[in-house]
Amino acid sequence: MFQEQRRRWAEKRLQPGDGSALERFRWWQTGGRSLFYLRAPDAEYAVDVRHWKNQNAGVNKAQFYVDGRQQVESKLPAAFPVPGGTIEVAVSTFGIQRAHFVTPDGAEHVLTPDARSAEARRARLDRRHPALSRGIGVLSVLLLVVGVGLMLLQVAEPISRIPPIAMNLGIFHSPVDLPLWLNVALGVGAALGSMERALRMRYHWLLDALGN
Repeated sequence: MFQEQRRRWAEKRLQPGDGSALERFRWWQTGGRSLFYLRAPDAEYAVDVRHWKNQNAGVNKAQFYVDGRQQVESKLPAAFPVPGGTIEVAVSTFGIQRAHFVTPDGAEHVLTPDARSAEARRARLDRRHPALSRGIGVLSVLLLVVGVGLMLLQVAEPISRIPPIAMNLGIFHSPVDLPLWLNVALGVGAALGSMERALRMRYHWLLDALGN
């Protein structure tokens, strides 16, 4: 029920497109653009998200194309109705969080990334070198866990100094005191971990949200 209401709310945000042609994905757009396809018997659907452009404009948008022509656009998260279901798209700070075709019975199918995109390159690495891919995935999670854990420790101490909390629970002293360069390095590592997970559309509501 909640998901259906959320989908209807997202569909109300659709705005007419300008009919422009879908631009080919260029190598230099890697990291700043995500392009996904759904190839159906009657048409080819595409969702284009320009991350850098969205950041500059201060609003996240996705453009929806049918057979290479822009039909509609929407703020994200977006839901684009198509025959047989809905294409749902959402983003996090570091990339695509969700790009799925959802049928009325709730079945979900991941859209196909453009072959030149970072998402497709990551998927090819997973197919060709599964052991290396798993290792990178584990490292990404570890970087996030360490980064988030360090952040929580650093936040807990000043919060514990608030008078009502200090009077009832005492002041928390972080057992970890790292030099600035290591704090920065761990922060960068957590960001890289989030970026890698976004390429695989992996998102945990707590871990990735805090990492972002």
